[in-house]
Amino acid sequence: MKVFITRVISEEGRVLLEEAGIEVQEWKEKRALTQEELIYNCLKSDALLSVGTRLDADFLQACSHLKVIALHSVGFDHVDVDSATSLNIPIGNTPGVLSAATADTAFLLMLATSRKAFYLHKTIEKGEWVFFDPTANLGIELRGKTLGVFGLGKIGLEMARCCKAAFGMKLLYHNRTRNEDAEQELKAKWVPFEELLQQSDVVTVHTALTPETEGKFDWSAFELMKPSSIFINTARGAIHKEEDLLRALEEGKIWGAGLDVTNPEPMRPDHPLLQMPNVAVLPHIGSATQETRAAMSVLAARNVIAGLNGVQIPFAVNPEVYISSL
Repeated sequence: MKVFITRVISEEGRVLLEEAGIEVQEWKEKRALTQEELIYNCLKSDALLSVGTRLDADFLQACSHLKVIALHSVGFDHVDVDSATSLNIPIGNTPGVLSAATADTAFLLMLATSRKAFYLHKTIEKGEWVFFDPTANLGIELRGKTLGVFGLGKIGLEMARCCKAAFGMKLLYHNRTRNEDAEQELKAKWVPFEELLQQSDVVTVHTALTPETEGKFDWSAFELMKPSSIFINTARGAIHKEEDLLRALEEGKIWGAGLDVTNPEPMRPDHPLLQMPNVAVLPHIGSATQETRAAMSVLAARNVIAGLNGVQIPFAVNPEVYISSL
């Protein structure tokens, strides 16, 4: 059995695959595969371990022989899951293990944005740190402020815990369903979406990208937020409309923004958001710790091993493929 991996992954996952007797082929070039290259390599393989590669209906149809596709991510909005299910291809992801690391990134962005840290670092490089002005470069404090969590799942819960513990922040959230455990543990309060925007000093996004959440944070949403508020997105770039975010910052509808995700990715280096004092942008590094990426590679490898052994994969996005085969 052979698995094709679209990037070089952590050693822990690769070793697990090799110990299971699976031949491993990794794409080692520092560029994304073309669709043709992806199909060519998968046609010679029994399984695919995909790192951030878009898997559309055309690819899935061309590679319908694959016994399993393991994603090196918790998100799967870049995969046509319905097409995979119709072709009886199980899709696996890596839930749970990246929650803390991603929440840490959101916390980092919140704090960096509140003190204009990224921008002020650039002023040192430019030789502009020459005179102390007690009224210049002022940030805003976070202690006792209100955090609004859009999507209080595992990652959102970790972010809420950090903010409450570090800054004693009050917690509001908006989900489709109530998170009663968070309400009891953190005294978090469910509010309608509009109220979340109006009352929060920091709005942090931790939801999946779906047709309902795509473009959710548009001009009308930013208009409802406080002029002193900070917007944080570590989920998916398409959840906010970047042109509306830029306008909201330029017109003072909100105070600042911290982004680990952009739309498109990578963000172009001359994007005006990168030059704004009260904006912090990272290159989608939410899960980028040695420990988390190793754990992700292990979960992905476990999905591959199970799929190639003809048993149900442990972290199935589309478990209905097994129901339909009974």
